[in-house]
Amino acid sequence: MSASDSTATGTVEAALAGLGLTLPEVVAPLASYRPAVRTGLYVYTSGQLPMVEGKLPVTGKVGAEVTPEEAKDLARICALNALAAVKSVTGDLDRVARVVKVTGFVASAADFTGQPAVVNGASELLGQALGDKGVHARSAVGVAVLPLDAPVEVEILVELTEA
Repeated sequence: MSASDSTATGTVEAALAGLGLTLPEVVAPLASYRPAVRTGLYVYTSGQLPMVEGKLPVTGKVGAEVTPEEAKDLARICALNALAAVKSVTGDLDRVARVVKVTGFVASAADFTGQPAVVNGASELLGQALGDKGVHARSAVGVAVLPLDAPVEVEILVELTEA
């Protein structure tokens, strides 16, 4: 199913359904912030961890306790959680005109340098869900540690349509 197919749930959610995915509930903040904030035609998400039903499926550093392949799958979950956060402030993912920027943080073992391949998990999901609107600028950053010992964290910036 392509991002251009239309159903009652909207084209983006239909594309996700075609991938066997549904939007999760918005992940509750771990501290004093909101999962997403809208200003004008832009929505900024807070960093999204790969939470599934309120839990991290895996913890640790990529290149040590976590394989790059596992981390790529976790980045995909982060992107799905980010889309849920966007929907929470827009009401409709079909209002997304484009994903402007993705920033991925990868908790990395000292010698791990494959951060771009890990963050591809998020980028690829956004492209599959949004088609050309999902093509974005990106940073993939290696860090020493992330909240709750998560291996990956992703934040996105999206631009909305006028109406």
